[in-house]
Amino acid sequence: MILYPAIDLKDGQCVRLVRGDMDRATVFNLDPAEQAAAFAAQGFAWIHVVDLNGAFAGKPVNAAAVEAVIDRVDLPVQLGGGIRDLATIEHWLSRGVSRVVLGTVALRHPALVREACAAFPGRVAIGIDARGGFVAVEGWAETSTVRSLDLALKFEDAGAAAIIFTDIDRDGAMGGLNVESTADLAFTLTTPVIASGGVSTLADLQRLKAEEASGIAGVIVGRALYDGRLDPARALAVLAGDG
Repeated sequence: MILYPAIDLKDGQCVRLVRGDMDRATVFNLDPAEQAAAFAAQGFAWIHVVDLNGAFAGKPVNAAAVEAVIDRVDLPVQLGGGIRDLATIEHWLSRGVSRVVLGTVALRHPALVREACAAFPGRVAIGIDARGGFVAVEGWAETSTVRSLDLALKFEDAGAAAIIFTDIDRDGAMGGLNVESTADLAFTLTTPVIASGGVSTLADLQRLKAEEASGIAGVIVGRALYDGRLDPARALAVLAGDG
């Protein structure tokens, strides 16, 4: 199971939000590339990057910061936020991003997601962010009437690399991961699921690891790594089955 440390970009800085609220941002590093290098030194195998401003704007906003991260580390980078058309997908994949995450367009323009999955096998993940079980889009500013499971099932045959499932009510709130909902989703799907939102302790990771057979392939962790609640070495050991 892969642990993805998160670099969330707001105004060029590395921040963490509480439940996706842009007005509740804590700056953890002024230099995202430096943060990426620190994660690489700690032994992480991937880095998860989100252009928060881009998610609201519907187009890349923190491109310079993303490029700095790509140039600084040799690790594969998974990027989401404001990627809404094929040209942007092609740009980032050609620029060095290993995998793009498509969220809002999965709900608004599912045909585009299918086209991208076919054109770039293994390099497109679908981000499904849920608030109360319903899909939220546009940087979580809007909540739809579509259930997260229903949306995920629509892409079962698309060839996506993964479904990234985020429980918005848990994200950044340090209240613990919604393991039950994540495992239920993963068990229902054939597409691998990456968990996100609320990881705060090693116990969260241990509970998630216990559900790995359901189809959970990884987990994204943010604030708990930044504020020291999670020791990187111990977290990685748990997901490797050594802790």
